[in-house]
Amino acid sequence: MTKVFFKTFGCRSNLYDTQVMMSKIQDYCIIQDESEADIIVINSCTVTNKADREVRSYARKYTNKGKKVIFTGCGVKHLGKDLFQKGLVHSVFAHSHKEDIKAILQIPQKVFLPREKTSKYVDSTIFPQIVGKVRAFIKIQEGCNFSCSYCIIPSVRGMARSFSEEHILTQIKILASKNVSEVILTGTNIGSYGIDTKTHIADLLQKIHDIHGISRIRLGSLEPSQIDEKFLQVLKLEKIERHLHIALQHTSPEMLKIMNRKNTFPSDLELFTRLANEGFSLGTDYIIGHYGESEEIFYEAFENLKRLPLTHIHPFIYSPRTGTASARNTQKLISIRGDIAKKRLKQIEFIVKEKNLQFRKQHSNIPLKVLIEGQKNLIDSQNNETKSYFVGLDQYFNKVFVPCKLVPLSLQDSANTESYSHKNFSHKNNFQGDKSLYQKDLSHINKNELRGKWVEVSNYTIETNNFAKDYKIL
Repeated sequence: MTKVFFKTFGCRSNLYDTQVMMSKIQDYCIIQDESEADIIVINSCTVTNKADREVRSYARKYTNKGKKVIFTGCGVKHLGKDLFQKGLVHSVFAHSHKEDIKAILQIPQKVFLPREKTSKYVDSTIFPQIVGKVRAFIKIQEGCNFSCSYCIIPSVRGMARSFSEEHILTQIKILASKNVSEVILTGTNIGSYGIDTKTHIADLLQKIHDIHGISRIRLGSLEPSQIDEKFLQVLKLEKIERHLHIALQHTSPEMLKIMNRKNTFPSDLELFTRLANEGFSLGTDYIIGHYGESEEIFYEAFENLKRLPLTHIHPFIYSPRTGTASARNTQKLISIRGDIAKKRLKQIEFIVKEKNLQFRKQHSNIPLKVLIEGQKNLIDSQNNETKSYFVGLDQYFNKVFVPCKLVPLSLQDSANTESYSHKNFSHKNNFQGDKSLYQKDLSHINKNELRGKWVEVSNYTIETNNFAKDYKIL
């Protein structure tokens, strides 16, 4: 059987697209090691020039090793023709051809399909199940109508278009029947859902909320300018995660204009304050070092950032993307040295980390509802001892660690518990999805089933992360 490996670069939408392609080639053997593959499918990202370089390098490496490399994803528009003509890939196809991947792989000749079938194309694939998963990404829309000066994505993903409500609900109902209990709604710009179909994301959320078996609904990145009163009202639904990621990109009014953003800081502050008062943790994306970010502008932005009730942030240093207005820099705005940008990034990370800690302390009386996703080892920096923990995310999008030797409250009558001090522990990057490191003296507890279970943690230590002192299985 022909062995196929999928290499996915980039965002959640790409991860979803890879799942679509995998579901179409059940007659092939999908493997996890590219060195053993006959065919490598690259699902590319093109958000930065660096992303293009990484994709090109990967394609060249495995073509030179004799692999049949197939190229798709966001990089097709800008890289596809060049890679194909130089023989760095065997075949190329655009986003809208991914559901035809089986037919493409069966063609012995090279295939070059760089154009989309139609500008309004959306996937029709329904997954019968997602093997071994209790949480699933659900794409609800494709494309973006914004024209942010730094961003290339609208030109490669197209204009905003929505999946049908029937398609989305059918998919979630099927996965819920297969033990998926958490869904993450994703897309290029999910706040655009419904603008082309005269529907509203709030109505969709209400219907997902009513699906039996779904315990939590998480939302992908939102644009602040798209959040209206109807959306704010639906956030009161019990199953919606108490965390929102709202992409501000900057907090200087001048920089927001330079970036051609639709949001303004005063309205952002009002929105975030309201959501924080309603108990939400809040995250954002933040671009540092964009052309024009002078010392004065950054100082103003940083002071504004301090005013926001943020708990999470994804800050990144601006990297010019060829083909965007920002990269052309027709206004001849000042460029920012890399060392200065890094310093600013660390300042922002530090202040939000402190805000996150304060948020967790202020909400320490609220039980945490955690979906256990796997295991991770922590190392005591004083004695170098390694201990194993279950790990998952709570309703505020914070990690919670549960000692593997800790007995759930319902079982404490039949087994002893062990207390822990966590302040000297550091992460070891060996996340073990479904492996078991359980203690023999607790073998009567089927902890193999804890992965994918919901637990409630009411008593926990608040440090860099939250560490459970006890828990119960829901």
